[in-house]
Amino acid sequence: MESPLSNLETTPDLSFHVNLRQQVQNNLDSHPRIDVENKSLRKAAVGIILVESQEGKAGFILTRRSRGLRNHSHQYALPGGRIDPGETREETVLREVREEIGISATRNEIIGCLDEYETRSGFSITPIILWVEDLSTMAPEPNEVDEILIIDLAELFRSDSPRWVAIDESEKQVLQLPIKNRLIHAPTAALLYQFREVGITGNLLRTDHIEEPVWAWK
Repeated sequence: MESPLSNLETTPDLSFHVNLRQQVQNNLDSHPRIDVENKSLRKAAVGIILVESQEGKAGFILTRRSRGLRNHSHQYALPGGRIDPGETREETVLREVREEIGISATRNEIIGCLDEYETRSGFSITPIILWVEDLSTMAPEPNEVDEILIIDLAELFRSDSPRWVAIDESEKQVLQLPIKNRLIHAPTAALLYQFREVGITGNLLRTDHIEEPVWAWK
């Protein structure tokens, strides 16, 4: 059955309203998700957290990693991390969201997940989508997060987005998402782009054709 948000030529209604939550959940439930077959990869999970941004609009949480981190310091990222032994990916996201940005979300706020994305640095990342209304405890953990940003979902529908860049090192193209005055790259951009297409517009999109910039390969 076709999603009520699919095949639209204009930006859909992105108000932070129960109708949007239901539409996203329906689209995620209908998505034939796939996992990465490479069992040697380290498993991780991140949260695409839908929240109210301003004036009733829907947004999502983006963080800037701490300058003091050993890997990928000061890069923009979705909250999340490695799946610990004995954890499910959902449990990992709930733990990481609480540890990194202070939000104590519950399983009831998880509305679905998307495909695993294989990174050049040896991880397989699953994006978990949450709908969170209470941000009263939100605060960055300074050893992990320098900044928390709430980005309007409309930024994912900009006329100059997405951007594709060819590189000599790969046959695949690097994905860039312009967000505010920043450029977000894969893997974060790949997860957000699939969420835009699958979760919001109801289209089928895979992410295995999306390349990361060379500086993210380590």
